[in-house]
Amino acid sequence: MTTHDIARVERMEMYLKGVLTVAETVPPATVSKVAEFMGVSAPSASEMLRRLEQQGYVRGADDGFALTPSGLAKATKVVRRLRLAERLLADILKLDLPKVYDEACKMEHVISDEVEARLAAVLGHPRTCPHGLPIPGEGGDAPMTRGLLEVPLGQPLRVASVPEEDAEMLVYLADQGLVPGAAVVVEEIAPFNGPVTVTVEGVKRAISREVAARLRIGS
Repeated sequence: MTTHDIARVERMEMYLKGVLTVAETVPPATVSKVAEFMGVSAPSASEMLRRLEQQGYVRGADDGFALTPSGLAKATKVVRRLRLAERLLADILKLDLPKVYDEACKMEHVISDEVEARLAAVLGHPRTCPHGLPIPGEGGDAPMTRGLLEVPLGQPLRVASVPEEDAEMLVYLADQGLVPGAAVVVEEIAPFNGPVTVTVEGVKRAISREVAARLRIGS
C-alpha cells in the first residue's frame, strides 16, 4: 500500500468514525454535524459522504446519514482502538484530558489486532473512554443516556459523557466541574434560547445551550 493509499484509507476511517460518533452523541448525523466534527466545510463533508455512500459504507436519509453494516464494522473497529488508546494516554501516561483525543487519533489507524488485544487486557477491559463514551466490544450494549436538555428539571443525575474531540470545550467543562461522573441537577432552562442553570456537585452554574447540547446524562 502506498503512502497515498494509506492517507485515503485513514480519511475514510475518520469519516466513518465521525458518522458513528455524531450518531452516538448528537444525533442525527447530518452533513453539517459531520463537517463540524471533522473540521471541514459542509461541501467537503457532503462530497466525502456521497463517495462513502457509493462505496456502500453509509446510506443517506431525510435526516442525515447512517452507517451500513460494513461501514459500522469499520467505524466500530476504529472507535474501539481510539478509545483504548485514550485510556492508555489518560490512565497510564496521565496526559491531560483535553490533549488525549488528538494524540489517540494518531494511534488509532496503526494499532494491530494483537496490540489491540493486549492493550485491552492491560487496561482491564474498560467499558468507557476517559470522556465517558462506550468502548465497542467491552461490556455489551452502551448504557442508556439522554442529552442534558432532555432530562427532567430538579432530578439528581450524573454526567455520563462529554465531547471527546473538542479540547477547548473540555477545558471549559472541567472548569465548571462538568466531567464524567459528576452529580448534576438541571434547575432551569431559560426561554428564548437563554442559558441553562445547573447545579454541579452542589454548585450552581449557568451554561449555554450549545454546551448543554453536547453533554450526555445518565441516571
